[in-house]
Amino acid sequence: MEKPLKIGVVGLGTVGCGTLAVLQNNGDLIKLRAGREIDVVGVSARDKAAKRAVDVSQYEWFDNPEDLIGKVDVLVEMIGGSEGTAYHSVKKALKAGVHVVTANKALIACHGGELAALAENNGASLMYEASVAGGIPAIKAARQSFAGNKISAVYGILNGTSNYILSKMRIAGQSFGVALKDAQNKGYAEAD
Repeated sequence: MEKPLKIGVVGLGTVGCGTLAVLQNNGDLIKLRAGREIDVVGVSARDKAAKRAVDVSQYEWFDNPEDLIGKVDVLVEMIGGSEGTAYHSVKKALKAGVHVVTANKALIACHGGELAALAENNGASLMYEASVAGGIPAIKAARQSFAGNKISAVYGILNGTSNYILSKMRIAGQSFGVALKDAQNKGYAEAD
């Protein structure tokens, strides 16, 4: 079996903690399917003392997510936002040839082209499938399964946040404002 894949998770909100929970709860299955162990070597977030859905005390804490870059094969970015820490951490990782996995819609929307070029130029992968349709493999399907087809348009709600809000509006009869606030309180929507 290959050496463990070393990852760092930056951003420990709903999505980041959910990622850690999956890695903790399904580690044996993931190891079997991946053909190697996944080793979380460190985590980082804005507030070390914040209450979280998972215990992060077993991981080395990094106050600055960029400090993880020399220690990992993959940086899992779940910070959010198109600028600041998320952008600088991802950019530094890709420049160093570190693979990046992100669920950050804003980052990809604003800097996707630049980051993709950095990844390609430095032999790294920029994996942003989790930023589309709540992680449904829509991009992979379009790239691989429809390679022989000419797709001119895709219509639908391809965003978990929008799907949550619209479902609450339709099923529970909530106003947009109430549904949005609910999504923000649960960590499904960004505060802004």
